[in-house]
Amino acid sequence: MLDCHCHLDLYSKPSAVARRAEAAGAFTVCVSNLPSAYQHSRPYVAGHPKVRLALGLHPLLAEQHLSERTAFEAFADQTSFIGEVGLDFSPEGKATEDIQTESFAFVLRVLGHKPKFVSIHSRRAEARVLEMLREAKRTSAVFHWYSGPLAVLRNAVADGHYFSINPAMSRTPSGHKIIAAIPKDRILTETDGPFVTVGRRQAEPPDVILVEEYLGHLWQRPALEVRQMVADNFRRIMATLQNHAN
Repeated sequence: MLDCHCHLDLYSKPSAVARRAEAAGAFTVCVSNLPSAYQHSRPYVAGHPKVRLALGLHPLLAEQHLSERTAFEAFADQTSFIGEVGLDFSPEGKATEDIQTESFAFVLRVLGHKPKFVSIHSRRAEARVLEMLREAKRTSAVFHWYSGPLAVLRNAVADGHYFSINPAMSRTPSGHKIIAAIPKDRILTETDGPFVTVGRRQAEPPDVILVEEYLGHLWQRPALEVRQMVADNFRRIMATLQNHAN
């Protein structure tokens, strides 16, 4: 199983969550919100080969970006996974729109054409994110918890991008509409734990099984077959990146 967007460092006991993910066989991409958080999280993933750490520059922490950019550039070659990066033009992030845009442009410049798995935040800024990805000539990015217009979604699909689905999306009519619009070969699974909950507890990487079950119902396929399809999508991204590197 695959959890391609989880905030490991924001759980109260990150190492325990990593151990449970590894024991369940969940390949987990642990996104970080800042390079300092990436550095701080290294001990949590140590010794867990299926738990990988991603380097991030979260748009809602834009006021801290300037002091973190040097570290982002220094760490960028130390991991194949980038996230959480992107833009947030919701009311929560509107005041820092210009800083966010400058920072996302910085991230894309640093990455250049380096092969990276990139997990993208795009709330209320989906069209601008897609435009900037096009300008940077970056494909195979992963839109995490997409909630934007279907027209932009279709354009992102046409550009070669993917979408990661979490349990919260599978519980709402708007989420159902978005999931149904994504081609099967562009879907990945995530939890976005600990922000997403399952019942009264925080979601953890093995809870992607809930997304697999929802997709199985939607596609009329067994959940294990869905898991294989998602794994194939992830392998396709990584193979594309590897081919780009060669």
